[in-house]
Amino acid sequence: MTDVSRDTGHDIETPIHLLRRFGIEVLIADQESAVVEMSMPLAGMRNPFTNLPTIGPLGVLIDAVSGLSNHFRHRDAEWTVSTELAIELSPEGSERATAIGASPVVASGRPLGPRDSGSALSVCTLTCDGVVIGGGTVRSYYVTPDALDLSEPAETVAKNFNTSLAELMAVEPMPPADAVHVLRQHVDPFLNNAVGVINGGVASAGLELAASATVNTGGAPMRTASVRVNFLRPFYGGDRSRYEAAPLRIGRGTAVADARAIGDDGKPAVTARVTAYR
Repeated sequence: MTDVSRDTGHDIETPIHLLRRFGIEVLIADQESAVVEMSMPLAGMRNPFTNLPTIGPLGVLIDAVSGLSNHFRHRDAEWTVSTELAIELSPEGSERATAIGASPVVASGRPLGPRDSGSALSVCTLTCDGVVIGGGTVRSYYVTPDALDLSEPAETVAKNFNTSLAELMAVEPMPPADAVHVLRQHVDPFLNNAVGVINGGVASAGLELAASATVNTGGAPMRTASVRVNFLRPFYGGDRSRYEAAPLRIGRGTAVADARAIGDDGKPAVTARVTAYR
């Protein structure tokens, strides 16, 4: 396991303690080539609305891997924030990754093109048991923050074998109103990045959970195939922070839903479109 020092490339979007929360292991972190590889187990993780297996946490893994690849190319006094994130899975990818006893998913990331401007793009390949199951991308923007908090907060979850994904993410499903599903995002400093906002990968996972729930209301499960996330503004946790999702279309074999993360100020902070197939 590679040690990623805060002094030589700390990724403010995915602090080391957040990787530990989700069982993510750093396998490769080459600052010179910006090649990054990490693994995360998905087996046993369940959507808190439907209790179905979920690929939502892949947002955390992809943001960590491709976000760090982009971050490794920062210049003096710069840090990175995610502006876009995408997940693409093969038709069998979701089932393979979430099967009982499945090996951890491995994400292998690298830069996609040179960094010649104020943003950068990284792509990663997802494998499980040596089989390619999909891929992801993260586009990052380079900023100069006024202040950073690189300290590790006190752990808020006593993890054990039965700890649920909802507990790891500090989320709570609310009773659905019509076709809209709402997932409360409680405050948990462990989920914040160094600039004090909810980690982009966690937000992406919350959006996928809400969107998947809104298209899985009966019949054979709709399995998420793609997730496309846009980060509009900082997503702050608070009494009113939440994820909301509603279906655009639910057909016999495919469905599309839109989701958004609403910050404590009541403004949309992150949006996602999720496509699923039976």
